[in-house]
Amino acid sequence: MVEVLARVSSCALFGIDAYFVEVEVDVGRGLPSFSTVGLPDAAVRESRERVLSAIRNSGLEVPPRRIVVNLAPADTRKEGAGFDLAVAVSLLAATGQLPCERSEGIAFVGELSLDGRLRSVRGVLSMALLAKHAKVRGMIVPTENGEEAFVALGERVLTASTLSEVVGL
Repeated sequence: MVEVLARVSSCALFGIDAYFVEVEVDVGRGLPSFSTVGLPDAAVRESRERVLSAIRNSGLEVPPRRIVVNLAPADTRKEGAGFDLAVAVSLLAATGQLPCERSEGIAFVGELSLDGRLRSVRGVLSMALLAKHAKVRGMIVPTENGEEAFVALGERVLTASTLSEVVGL
């Protein structure tokens, strides 16, 4: 495997205002490791365990490689577990398990449980309004956040209960 980079979009909150976060994952040669950069808080750093377990428990693979996750913009603190889904999708794209073009123009928001289920996150309405004004192609959120996102984005919202469902969309 050569070095591979994948990017997907996610959203975060600063107070009640949402902003986009670009989630980049680089999978390369080196000792197996997983690091997150871009001013992550403890919950974001802990996403490593949630993401890797969710991928494995969804029947997908995590290669024994050096994995670096970058959350941009790097000068803004990232909080919470809402980036889990975006990190997992970007990692799956970087490892060739999901076509990169399927995630273009889509914002991914959601927390992952260890078994691959998606958990709701707060602030999805603000995030969906941001996505609407930015004219993104769509947004994938946990089923529990679907109605909230639908208010702003309508038919451009896709919901899922598990990581496996997201991969199948």
